[in-house]
Amino acid sequence: MSLYRKKIILSISLILFVLNFYYSDTYANPWDNEKTIKAGKFDTGKMWAFDFPPVEYFEETYGFKPTEEWLEDVRLSALRIPGCTASFVSEDGLIMTNNHCSDRQRKDAQIEGENLEEDGFYAGELSEERKLPNFYADQLVFMKDVSQEIQNAIDAGKTESEKIANKKAKIDELTEKYINETGLKIEIESFYNNSRFSVYGFKRYNDIRLVFLPEESIGYFGGDFDNFTYPRYNLDCAFYRVYENDEPLKSKNYFKWSKNGAQENEVIFSVGNPGRTNRLKTVAQLKYLRDTFYGNSAFITDGNYQAFEYYKSIYPERADELEKFKTGIGNGQKVLTNIVNGLNDPSLLERKIDFENKLIKKVESDNSLKEKYGMIWETMERTASELINYNKKISVYKPGKRSVYPSYFSTAEKLITLADQLNLPEEERLEAFKEDKLKEYISSIFPAKYDELFEKIKLSVFVNFAVKNLGNEHFITKDLFNGLNGMEAAEYLLKNSVLGNKESVIKLAEEGAEKILNSGDVFIKFITSTKDELKQLEKLETEAKNTEEVYENLLGQLLYEAYGTSIPPDANFTLRISDGVLKDFNYNGTKTPLKTTYFGLYDRYYSFEKEYPWNLPKKWQNPPMEFKLTTPFNFTSTQDIVGGNSGSAIINKNAEVVGLAFDGNINSIIGNFIYLEEENRCVAVTSEGMVEAFMNLYGYKKLASELINGQIPKEVF
Repeated sequence: MSLYRKKIILSISLILFVLNFYYSDTYANPWDNEKTIKAGKFDTGKMWAFDFPPVEYFEETYGFKPTEEWLEDVRLSALRIPGCTASFVSEDGLIMTNNHCSDRQRKDAQIEGENLEEDGFYAGELSEERKLPNFYADQLVFMKDVSQEIQNAIDAGKTESEKIANKKAKIDELTEKYINETGLKIEIESFYNNSRFSVYGFKRYNDIRLVFLPEESIGYFGGDFDNFTYPRYNLDCAFYRVYENDEPLKSKNYFKWSKNGAQENEVIFSVGNPGRTNRLKTVAQLKYLRDTFYGNSAFITDGNYQAFEYYKSIYPERADELEKFKTGIGNGQKVLTNIVNGLNDPSLLERKIDFENKLIKKVESDNSLKEKYGMIWETMERTASELINYNKKISVYKPGKRSVYPSYFSTAEKLITLADQLNLPEEERLEAFKEDKLKEYISSIFPAKYDELFEKIKLSVFVNFAVKNLGNEHFITKDLFNGLNGMEAAEYLLKNSVLGNKESVIKLAEEGAEKILNSGDVFIKFITSTKDELKQLEKLETEAKNTEEVYENLLGQLLYEAYGTSIPPDANFTLRISDGVLKDFNYNGTKTPLKTTYFGLYDRYYSFEKEYPWNLPKKWQNPPMEFKLTTPFNFTSTQDIVGGNSGSAIINKNAEVVGLAFDGNINSIIGNFIYLEEENRCVAVTSEGMVEAFMNLYGYKKLASELINGQIPKEVF
């Protein structure tokens, strides 16, 4: 044997040895027949419900055993606001959330002559705090388990549709009962795949007033480019005040402010309302979500994102407008594409398969479990396959209304609805289609904001979306789209339609039902030629989803029977507490710091030549001498968070604020279906970073004092 061959064999042997050693904890022998990738202990996450707090786990892991009083105080200190989380941070009703949760409130608070996005807002006196319309905060003040009552109603049903109808009726009954008994806003929340149920009673506060908003350029420093990244440098905070009877609310429960911030190795908790996760779904359900809901949403969002970027070079005079639209969908594009990539990652799917197989083996080894739960996976597999087939057509036949979809289909639907109503005697028509209201309806058919270039780009993406789902031989793609793709197809469609012109749309509408339905307009043909099939497909989809819901309920019962509350239920925008510690992670061949400082903010500002989105507001460009650039600004930790957690207070075991969650790293996006403790990170503003900015850069000493002392300061600044 030559020396060269010996070296190669030795090298291969060494590589195999190292790989076997490195992966020994997670991987079995790669030549074994059994699955080699194993589920992790916390794959189902750490979003613990307050109904089932893991007190023993906290004690075993961190040496901290929260009392019932501690848990109640934390629960009552937290709030739910539209789409996000907030928290009381003073006894005088001051509440904290994120700047990025406040876009609508910024617009509502702004008065003529102001630009709050550019200049921010601060009310130095109570009289200057601005009341916000249509804004509220909900405090969870009542919880009661009603699982058995609802499960009994479900079990009384003989068919799947009866079970679901019984469940809905019982939920409606309990909702009305507890509204009458408590006078609270009542919601029946479900956990563990709709197998456990709780009554949640909320006290709603409707008088919310704006106290502080940062300038957008510091509140969202780095813009879409830095979104889902770390290191970060964002003052992503906002403060409001709750009023009751026209006075600041006196709140017994609020989070105190930490003097020292988060420390390495200490346990810290995020307290908030994570949106929705799918971690307890079957593998078949995840594949269905991957190939339909997430797959299609990712395709159309990413398609628009890429197309708008491309057309910036074709239409340089409109580059800023195209970029603004692209940036507006950038967050969704990152989320959706990364979820789909994660669901296509074989190693992650194997972890889900391993978790499922362990449950299946448990059922197979116990005859009583097998009799009750044995059909779950076969049924879910069949149902998922049916839903995939239905959804491919439904997703095309029924274009969405979101901004990434072209408006032509919506316009066509409105015209067809008009035609259908005109074919009825006037006394049978809906109110909007009576003779005296027709003119008003017709004038509203064409989009209020129509941009031909934007709509054409979106249409080109939709055509490709249709081809993806239907193939090239379907009558829509072959005949209506003339076998064309992309922009070529979009231009062909618009040549065969009058729906891109307001005057033409109004003229067609005024000509009546027969002219509308026989116009030959390609978008009207699209709707009318798919209408009957769509109705049948939606009926079949509903039946399949009913089956899925019934068997998902069985799966939830099994999971609860097998694991109890040792694993958390999936998120559903109910209040959760998640434990973690400060922890760095590896990226781009290096590692992150636990905390960033204001020095890093200015390095990034100057490194990017002070240009958007790394520009800074005027107040920040030349900070005063007393402003400590060494102050920790943002940090990264292992809290398990997803969308909805934005605005969550991060507290220590003394229930003191050490940070404010505002983002996750890119690895956290797949947290929708699996939590990877080694990679998933929460990103937060530090408590000390916020106080330093208020005290020594803005000079907002009253706000800083209220945070530090937990009450409106008595002294004059």
